[in-house]
Amino acid sequence: MDADAAPTRSLAAPLRAAWTAGRHMLTHVARLALDIALPTLCVSCREPVDGEGVCAACWAKLSFIERPYCPRLGIPFVYDPGPDMLSMEAIASPPAYQRARAAVRYDDVARTLVHALKYQDRTDLAPAMGRWMARAGGELLKGADMLVPVPLHWRRAWRRRYNQSAALAQIISRQSGVKVKAEVLHRVRATEQQIGLSRAQRATNVQGAFQVSPDRQAEIQGRRIILVDDVLTSGATLDACARALLRAKAAQVDVLVFARVVEIR
Repeated sequence: MDADAAPTRSLAAPLRAAWTAGRHMLTHVARLALDIALPTLCVSCREPVDGEGVCAACWAKLSFIERPYCPRLGIPFVYDPGPDMLSMEAIASPPAYQRARAAVRYDDVARTLVHALKYQDRTDLAPAMGRWMARAGGELLKGADMLVPVPLHWRRAWRRRYNQSAALAQIISRQSGVKVKAEVLHRVRATEQQIGLSRAQRATNVQGAFQVSPDRQAEIQGRRIILVDDVLTSGATLDACARALLRAKAAQVDVLVFARVVEIR
């Protein structure tokens, strides 16, 4: 063996490590310089903003869901019908999950926030959104055993690089102390995007798409679980997740989302 080969090889690893560290440092400095040079813009109106991506004017436009609302589905009522009065949706088509709560109505500003978090790498929005969710879901979080974010199929997770539901769940966990168990539920079948599908098509699309890992079923049995997602539209995805958890003998499944679609009547 060449006597000079061993010293050359011994120097290669430190040089590679130094190059990697230097490259990361340069990237960090470049990002810091960009942050200083360019002000943060409101994700909705694009005006400069101090804070977490939403200006005061757009924050005021968010329609936060407050009582009175359906105790089962969290759908806001126009007037107070009295305690324990269920919405027509809860009576006509009760879901597999027990209760659902949302921080805001899914209006234009909420939609912009969700899309920015989901598709534009605006993970800086997750802290504020997660805190609002923790506030909205206070009664669900009391006594809950775990938070389970709605999982992405591995192909979609690879393309998107992160799961927005898991990012929100981590913030809620910090606010509430309820632990996140992202690994117990898997999306075992790739599904079409739900956008543009009818209610019946949405239900068919996600049927059998979720499964509790066999080696994780003991963690689920007898537990009170909160499913975490960004938006509740028809509820088909969350219902399919809840059914998978209940088949694994969960004691109860509730739902906590950032925004929910509320039909105007």
